[in-house]
Amino acid sequence: MPKIKTNKSAAKRFAFTRKGKIKRRQSFARHLSTGKTTKRKRQLRGTALVDKTDERRIKRLLPYR
Repeated sequence: MPKIKTNKSAAKRFAFTRKGKIKRRQSFARHLSTGKTTKRKRQLRGTALVDKTDERRIKRLLPYR
């Protein structure tokens, strides 16, 4: 059985926690920040967890984590 290739773009975007959940960056934080409140921009700085419904698709892209 051949090895499965890791999707490199997904590997750069996602990271796994110790318990196996998937971390991701927040969206809407790149540009057009003048129209966003300070509180909203501050909250966009951190990371978020991938929704449970999307975890299966992402794990398929990262077979060996």
